[in-house]
Amino acid sequence: MTLPSSAALPGRARLRDAVHRAVWRWHFYAGLLCLPFLILLSVTGSVYLFKDEINRTLFSHRILVPVRATPPLSPERLVFIAADAVPDARPTTYASPEAPDRSSVVTMVGPSGKTLVYLDPYDGAVLDRVGRNDEAMMVVRRLHSLAMFGPVANGLIEVVAGFTLILVLSGIYLWWPRRRGGGQGGGQGGGIVSVRGTPGKRVWWRDLHAVTGFAAGAGLFFLAATGLPWSILWGDQFRAVSNRAGLGQPTALWAGLPVSTVPMGAVLDQTGWALEDAPLPRSDARDGVPIGIDRAAAILSGLGMPAGYELALPEGPAGVYAAAAYPRDVTRQRMISLDQYTGQPLVNVRFGDIGIVGRGIQYGIGLHKGEVAGRLNQFLMLAFCLATILLAVTAAVMWRKRRPKGRLGVPAWPDDRRAVGAVTGLVVAFGIVFPLTGLAILAMIALDAAFLGLRRGFRRPATA
Repeated sequence: MTLPSSAALPGRARLRDAVHRAVWRWHFYAGLLCLPFLILLSVTGSVYLFKDEINRTLFSHRILVPVRATPPLSPERLVFIAADAVPDARPTTYASPEAPDRSSVVTMVGPSGKTLVYLDPYDGAVLDRVGRNDEAMMVVRRLHSLAMFGPVANGLIEVVAGFTLILVLSGIYLWWPRRRGGGQGGGQGGGIVSVRGTPGKRVWWRDLHAVTGFAAGAGLFFLAATGLPWSILWGDQFRAVSNRAGLGQPTALWAGLPVSTVPMGAVLDQTGWALEDAPLPRSDARDGVPIGIDRAAAILSGLGMPAGYELALPEGPAGVYAAAAYPRDVTRQRMISLDQYTGQPLVNVRFGDIGIVGRGIQYGIGLHKGEVAGRLNQFLMLAFCLATILLAVTAAVMWRKRRPKGRLGVPAWPDDRRAVGAVTGLVVAFGIVFPLTGLAILAMIALDAAFLGLRRGFRRPATA
């Protein structure tokens, strides 16, 4: 992109041009930070969109079983078989089959961590044993969140998500049609809704980037915004605020119940955004006999728990049977905790019981994962992921083509300090809303100021 000299423009046009240049510089910085991560997120996200199809195809040996006329074995029997298959571990959860042709899964915890034992529910045959963090879709999921590399790396995803919002908003501003002299950016929608020039030339790459951003910007913004609620700092704080306001976790359902200090998310793999930090209830410890896994499963079925639920087994005399089901139909999501001695439901949360913010977040996450509207939802999210990769590639090519040899090629700040201050102020205000992104913004401002100071120092003429 080549812009006319600001000095050659009249007053108002000069200010618009200065704002444009300042936005462009921040757009460049946001892209410099985001694009490598966005490629990783887009690739892993594209794979995870089709996790069920991939599992049924590549891992059918442990996912699919032949349907038989004989009734399946009891959950307690399947847990016993899993415990025998991994003798140095103890069972912690049982996952019921999602359908008659699906396996059951028992999670065992031992010295080497968590092991998933896949079982044929009809005859108890052990189909496979795999470490939980080694399971293919778990690897993809942990790469997608960078959780594989620890909490600091996981926090980077929050920074990237915040900068992605800046990237999209600044990109819309740069794309927005403006009256330009000399035919720049104009033509009949050139660079706005159509791609000009010869493929491979600089203007072609620029227009391909702009038009792709125009077509996919809203989707990229949506993916970043719906990913933020799961972020390590902002997401936790947003959940806490919404819960205190009664817009997320239905805390009234816990009123008067004895609760532990263990959150639901610590015992169940999927608890839903609003309930992840909800306290696990406590059984009324007494001189009694626990009802057992089979009775707990029968009670859950009687209460209408959807198939494919995960059941956490009681830990200690005050533990509970905690179950959660998260089918593709968001409105059927359910979480129930049973007293291990009486089988009495202590907490029974339906989707409609969750506050409006919690429901909205769950719908957004379902759309993000391609689970709400069938194939249309999956392929729309896939299109956004592929468009994001194209945006990253075109940005990298444009940068390489315009970058002076031996320099980073950062767009120059305009001379108008009002434009610099106004645009930077908006970016800083955005950083206040998203603290980790804000820290990165402040670090960028400090580095930018230091770099400009060094350049001025090198250019200052020597004095006698």
